[in-house]
Amino acid sequence: MNSIEDGNKQTSNNNGNSNTPAPNDANSNQPPNNKERENWASGLEFLMSCISVSVGLGNIWRFPFTAYENGGGAFLIPYIVVLFLIGKPMYYLEVLLGQFTSKSSVKVWSICPSFMGVGIGQAYAGVTVLTYYSSLLALTLYYFIASFYNPLPWSYCREEWGSNCVDSNSKATNGDNYTSFNDRPTSSSEMYFIKQVIREYDDISEGIGLPSWRLTLALFVAWLTTFLVIVRGVKTAGKAAYFLAIFPYVILITLLIRAVTLDGAIDGIIFFLKPNWSELLNLKVWKEAVVQCFFSLAVGLGPIVMFSSYNKFNHNSHRDAIIVTSLDTVTSLIAGITIFGILGNLAHNLNISNIDEVVRSGTGLAFISYPDAIAKFNGVPQLFAVLFFIMLFVLGIGTLVAQANTLVAILCDHFKWMKAWMVALATSIGGFLCGIIYVTPAGQWILNLVDYYGATFVIFGLALFQIIGVAWVYGLQNFCDDVEFMSRMRVSFYWRICWAVITPLLLLFIFVYSMAELKTLQYAGMDYPESANIAGWVLLAIGFVQFPLWFIWTTTSNCGGSLWNALQKACSPSDEWGPSNPDVRKQWLMFKTEAQEKRNAKLKSDNSSSLFWRKVKNTFFSST
Repeated sequence: MNSIEDGNKQTSNNNGNSNTPAPNDANSNQPPNNKERENWASGLEFLMSCISVSVGLGNIWRFPFTAYENGGGAFLIPYIVVLFLIGKPMYYLEVLLGQFTSKSSVKVWSICPSFMGVGIGQAYAGVTVLTYYSSLLALTLYYFIASFYNPLPWSYCREEWGSNCVDSNSKATNGDNYTSFNDRPTSSSEMYFIKQVIREYDDISEGIGLPSWRLTLALFVAWLTTFLVIVRGVKTAGKAAYFLAIFPYVILITLLIRAVTLDGAIDGIIFFLKPNWSELLNLKVWKEAVVQCFFSLAVGLGPIVMFSSYNKFNHNSHRDAIIVTSLDTVTSLIAGITIFGILGNLAHNLNISNIDEVVRSGTGLAFISYPDAIAKFNGVPQLFAVLFFIMLFVLGIGTLVAQANTLVAILCDHFKWMKAWMVALATSIGGFLCGIIYVTPAGQWILNLVDYYGATFVIFGLALFQIIGVAWVYGLQNFCDDVEFMSRMRVSFYWRICWAVITPLLLLFIFVYSMAELKTLQYAGMDYPESANIAGWVLLAIGFVQFPLWFIWTTTSNCGGSLWNALQKACSPSDEWGPSNPDVRKQWLMFKTEAQEKRNAKLKSDNSSSLFWRKVKNTFFSST
């Protein structure tokens, strides 16, 4: 297996000798059964598509409630640190893998066939996210239709909701002191979400119940919209991305302006921005920052690899990676300020002194706080409600389209006989049927379970193996040579040290901590029944077992000689690794050979230190 010290071991030299051949041998100019891949009409379409998937409900829905559960401002510092040390390096790595090979997130593992289980496990995690993500769009469509009513149906209390309910359209209330969370004053927007929209059970042991026909219809519309976009291919998705990426910002900024002008908003914003320094020592906060970073940027799921695989070979992906990851963070901060401004206003209206006691956290936070703010608009709140939920739907569709397209690309890359429209149709039908369980009275319970076991740990657990496979098995110098050939630009020290050392070590540390501290899952402070936790562990096991199973299968299928030789072959790049264009591929093989020769000559001429430190210096600081 290659490592940093192995330099560019796998490249064949001009004499026909090679230490672990680069795609089998240097005369292999074209991978078998390869066909020209469709490209974006322009580089801007790729950028907009990446924005539409990375800037989505992860920012508007997940980031605020994750920050809410982890001390507000105490969460921001770990999140920004994690963004630079894990988020950006992982994002850029995935962009490069897809663009260099023009393949999907499973096929890129021709770089190291024994790690194919990483790609399959990530695809599995993507499918679990796909099943529940569409249910959030169903909720969005439900609220969109409700937004046309006057008054807004969540702005006022019903008699059956009890005396603790407070109208969301009221400016202030004289709430009484309360002794427990359940006795606190509750806004009508929260009661509407729980009692009217999802009709949530108090305990999942009652069963899951029957799906809401309204939410089921909304779920169907969400998947129909997704199908109509993905069935036309990448060019149509690219055109749609302009609207999917730009329109939401107009509404989000409008809502931000309104949120910061509400009474008491400043208290909520201060809670969000002011860090509690003691929380920085809480490893749970750092773990949640990593999870949020992965969900927000959509890394570890496949869409970024899929989108970049449609790039032209020499596209400036470095610029795009910096733009998207930076814009994603700015959007999360805007959404956070908006949400916490609203929570500050809710605390003011309910006479609650602690911001973290205003509403029950969880997936419903965005469907409680945002509508509550809209109910307080002095003029035409219906118009703002309609625009807001259109924005939320557009954000969600961007991500759903990307995730569905990822599955379509994976299947079509592997099964060449499959028609893309047939796979798109099957994906949409399957996604709709799986999504129905989330629109039952126990839907939010199940969503929380699937998100926790089937996605969260699988995603950033496999990301650790992903970066190890590239930087340590294939070899950091090998990969940097590939990137330099593609971009005509040397890979900087920042990317090299993150890929090889900082990012894998941080991921390993956070993952080990997460597994050691894994506790019984709860929803709204209530425990799940034992059967639900067992089902959750099964979901987790299916995702994780992919890596060892495929590692063993790949190794044993190459076992023509000794086990060590089989292992070496399974961990060496296959014929399919490299540029898909045969002319570019020939130039790449020549470039790799020349780069290795120059590096070897430089090592021999430099006697200033030991061979080990000369190789380290060559890998991290020297140009080819």
